Amino acid sequence: MTSQERIIVLGGDGFCGWPTSLRLSREGYDVLIVDNLSRRKIDVELGCQSLTPIQPIERRLRTWKELTGRTIDFYNLNIAEDYNELERLIETVRPKAIVHFAEQRAAPYSMKSPRHKRYTVDNNINGTHNVLCAIVESGLDVHLVHLGTMGVYGYGTAGLSIPEGYLTVKVEIDGVDREIEIPYPPHPGSIYHMTKTLDALLFYYYNKNDDVRITDLHQGVVWGTNTEETLMHPDLINRFDWEGDYGTVLNRFLVEAAVGHPLTVHGTGGQTRAFIHIRDTVRCISLAIQHPPKRKERVKIFNQATETHRVRDLAALVARLTGAEVRNYINPRNEAADNELVIHNEQFLELGLNPITLSEGLLQEVIEVAARYQDRVDRSKIIADSRWRADIPLDREGRALQTPSPVAQTVNGH
Repeated sequence: MTSQERIIVLGGDGFCGWPTSLRLSREGYDVLIVDNLSRRKIDVELGCQSLTPIQPIERRLRTWKELTGRTIDFYNLNIAEDYNELERLIETVRPKAIVHFAEQRAAPYSMKSPRHKRYTVDNNINGTHNVLCAIVESGLDVHLVHLGTMGVYGYGTAGLSIPEGYLTVKVEIDGVDREIEIPYPPHPGSIYHMTKTLDALLFYYYNKNDDVRITDLHQGVVWGTNTEETLMHPDLINRFDWEGDYGTVLNRFLVEAAVGHPLTVHGTGGQTRAFIHIRDTVRCISLAIQHPPKRKERVKIFNQATETHRVRDLAALVARLTGAEVRNYINPRNEAADNELVIHNEQFLELGLNPITLSEGLLQEVIEVAARYQDRVDRSKIIADSRWRADIPLDREGRALQTPSPVAQTVNGH
C-alpha cells in the first residue's frame, strides 16, 4: 500500500465507524482505527448494552483478517486529550484521508446533566480542533471527512428547502442589491447539536486560513443495523442502540415492539426528521473520500439523508407491522410540536448513490434482529430520562411522563 491509500478512521469502533472501517478495508484502503472505546464505557455508565452482542475490538479485527486476509490496525487514543500523540500518528501514517466519527453523538446524553453537557463540549470541540491543528502542523495534504448532522439546521425551515450548506441571499450594499452566498444559519436543538455547529466554524476557519480540504456530511437519523460486511460473521455484527439516550427513533420503535413495550412517541409525534439507512451511510463516506474538494476549494457540505418522515407516521407503520401499541409521552425536548422539513441531497445522487428508502422488507430485517436479541433489553432503560429544561415534568423515576390523553395516530401512506 502507498501512503495515498491509507485512511485513519477516528471513532472506528462505533455504530457508524465500525461498518465504515470494514467497507473501506474491503475497497482496498489500508485502514487504521483510532478509538478510546468511550462508547463501550458509556454503556457501563448507563447500565445497559447494545442489543446485538459486541465482541472486543481485538476479536473483531482478528475475525475480519481471517475472513478477508486484510488487516485493520487499531490505536487506542483519546484525540480530545492526547494532541502530541495524535500529531505524531498523522505524521507517521501519512493518510490520504481522515474520517472523523470520534464525537459524543447523542443529543439526549448531552442534556442529562451539567457533567454530560461539559463532557460533550470538551470531547467534541477539543477533538475536532486537535485533528485540524494536527493536520496543519503535520504539513500534509490530508482530506478530513467529518460526520455531522442535519440537526445543525434545526427543524424550523421558514418555508425553505434546506440547501447543502450554503444559502444565496440578497443584501443591500451602498444602495445596491447584491447576491451573496453564506453558510446556512445554524439553529442547534441540543448541546450535542451545538457542538456540531461549532465544528462548522472550525472547519470554515482552517479551510480559509490553512487550505485544509474538508468535507462535512450533515447526516440524518440512521436506521437499520447491518451492512454487507457486518453480516459476514457474528463477531462483526454492528452495535444496535435502543435505550432512551442513544437509540434512534425507528430502531427504538422496533425494539419496543419486539419486547411488548408501547411505542414511545414524544409529544404529538409531528416532528419531521431526515433518515438514512446504515448501508447508505457507509456508501456516502466512501463517495466523499473518492471525490475530495480541490485544493483551496471551500468546505464541501453534503446533506447525507435520503428521505423524511414524521415520527407518528413511523410509529403507525411499525404498529401495523408488529401489532404494537402506540403511546404518547410528554416531550422531554424543547422543540416545536410539528415541523416541516424539505432538504436538498442532489450531490450524492449525482455521484451515483442509489438510495435505500424505507421498505417493509428492510424493516422486517431489523424486526428479526430485535426479536433475536430481545433478552438483552432492560425495559427500565427504554423511557428517556433526559430533559432539555428543568420545567419539563418527569415521573417519580425521572423518566418521560405519558400524556394525560393519548393523541390520535394517523397512517400517512403506509
